[in-house]
Amino acid sequence: MSRYQTFQTGNQKIAYEVAGNGPPLLLLHGFPQTRSMWRPIVARLTGTFTVVTADLRGYGDSSKPATMPEMSFRLMARDMVELMASLGFDRFHVAGHDRGGRTAHRMALDHPDAVQTLTVMDIVPTEHLLTQMTTDVARAYYHWLFLAQPEPFPETLIGFDPDMYFERCLLGFGKARLEDFDTALLKEYRRAWSDPACIRAMCHDYRAAIDVDWADDRAELHRKVTCPALVLYGQDGAMARLMDVPATWSDRLADMQHAALPGGHFFPDQNPDDTAQAMMDWIKLHI
Repeated sequence: MSRYQTFQTGNQKIAYEVAGNGPPLLLLHGFPQTRSMWRPIVARLTGTFTVVTADLRGYGDSSKPATMPEMSFRLMARDMVELMASLGFDRFHVAGHDRGGRTAHRMALDHPDAVQTLTVMDIVPTEHLLTQMTTDVARAYYHWLFLAQPEPFPETLIGFDPDMYFERCLLGFGKARLEDFDTALLKEYRRAWSDPACIRAMCHDYRAAIDVDWADDRAELHRKVTCPALVLYGQDGAMARLMDVPATWSDRLADMQHAALPGGHFFPDQNPDDTAQAMMDWIKLHI
């Protein structure tokens, strides 16, 4: 198991790990997880890629911004581009699940020279989700609206029992059971989300999605990601049930492939073999 390192980018500390050999591949986790989520998948990729896993600012062992604007996807993306450059990778493949996918999408828009291929997992574009939010979507993804409430309301409620709240999030987006998540990884998540500063930063993440990222995306609806892009989603998850996931991306990705994998929103945890194989087969076509 590789030991984590840290990189200082501006006023943030980014925790990361590097393993394997080959073309560089950056993996970004989502809410409410950490870089640890990729551990079972990294083991399947290191024979083909140099794999970098990193905690987004606000999560895991990375620093915890104190203000909402510091948690925008644009700043998260910049962190990761600077991290990869510091490792000697000015151009790389990137894959992200959940918030990591939104960060990767913003990265491909803002840093097209750096992103060789983009893989997003079980998300629709942020602008689409917020602009087209229906009652059914709001019911399934209520946490977008709850976490975005003014500080310290959600932080205070979550702080009474972080494990109960965040484990409910792991189970609430379609077809997941607690036993689908590796015991050692759950321990890592619990350690991270028990930190009040992490709870606050995750709330700021969702506040920024509405107050910063949504406006950024609306202002740039004419822009498309130009690199090859793969859209993966859980065939049993809330996104697949409520939306035509590939269709939401069709006018935003110039060169898109898509596939539904067994499982719900957390299909990388439920099916690491299928996830790793789908990523590897597709990315190898673009090396």
